[in-house]
Amino acid sequence: MKRKGEAVSDTAADLGGWACPLPLRNQERVVLGHGGGGKLMGELIEHLFLPAFGAAAADATATDSATIDLGNGTRLAFTTDSFVVQPIFFPGGNLGELAVYGTVNDLAMAGATPLALSTGFILEEGTELDVLGRVAAAMGNAAERAGVRLATGDTKVVERGHGDGIYVNTAGIGLIPDGVDLTPDAMRPGDVVIVSGPIGLHGVAVLSVREGLEFGTAIESDTAPLHELVAGMMTAAPPGGIRVLRDLTRGGLGAALCELSSASELGIQFTERDVPVPEAVRAACGFLGLDPLHVANEGKLVAVVSPDAADAVVAAMSESAVGVGVGARAIGTVTDDHPGAVIARTGLGTSRVVDLPLGEQLPRIC
Repeated sequence: MKRKGEAVSDTAADLGGWACPLPLRNQERVVLGHGGGGKLMGELIEHLFLPAFGAAAADATATDSATIDLGNGTRLAFTTDSFVVQPIFFPGGNLGELAVYGTVNDLAMAGATPLALSTGFILEEGTELDVLGRVAAAMGNAAERAGVRLATGDTKVVERGHGDGIYVNTAGIGLIPDGVDLTPDAMRPGDVVIVSGPIGLHGVAVLSVREGLEFGTAIESDTAPLHELVAGMMTAAPPGGIRVLRDLTRGGLGAALCELSSASELGIQFTERDVPVPEAVRAACGFLGLDPLHVANEGKLVAVVSPDAADAVVAAMSESAVGVGVGARAIGTVTDDHPGAVIARTGLGTSRVVDLPLGEQLPRIC
């Protein structure tokens, strides 16, 4: 779109292939919700990025990582992510850990063993070197814990007032074992939906520091790597028993279930009281008018598994030596009764539709 009297650049995008602007809700400018993992972000990808990229993005997937087949049975998972959380340090974690674990977890959701990450820094002029050093040290420690190399990187500095301290981009590659193909297409009616543990901790922890709120008890982020947990789940399940995995980041559990239901063209039904929500998170969400199902996490996943694998997978998660599966439980099932819809059974015995959030309840949580 050009304004009246404005020349068109020789390198301007060809708008002829773009979809009608209506799916972008008539937005003429980027808003925070476009990066929130909800409907606005999905519409931005579907109706702007993919048409603009054209044939170059013909094989792009809607998941957080892509699978690259190198032949001879070798497959790599490839992902990238950017981290802009404020504040940089929060209860239970920090920007550096978040950048490493977030990318490791995207690879893990493809069933891959993480191998190496890149690190890209965008720094605002005037940022204290001590703060940058703490973030970098946290990234190094997190990479060592996750067993991945920080193989390459880049640094850019922008003028004061043109950034917000420190932004970090990480990209990662991982090796997918033979026989592992985790995709919503593998989901079947009767499959069991499992959550790896208590939800909502990260979003509430970040919010408590940023807004100076106290909830009567300490709430810490669940930031953690999940690849070892996934490896244990794979070992415990029969071949093909784990259908698909999603980490519960932006948009939380609700967004992940909606995405899986839409992609598989199957329904998902679950019981709200079976979802592990810590009392402190429930109280904070009640006070702030938030739905715990849509609050972000950084160390939790949802798994859809075959009925014969469910008990073994839950047991393996609960007994995992890394401790990130404590509190894992089955919360629902896949059904063909309402394709593409997620239905929650409430504590009052009624049902409600769980939909993607329009934007993001808590901006800048990762």
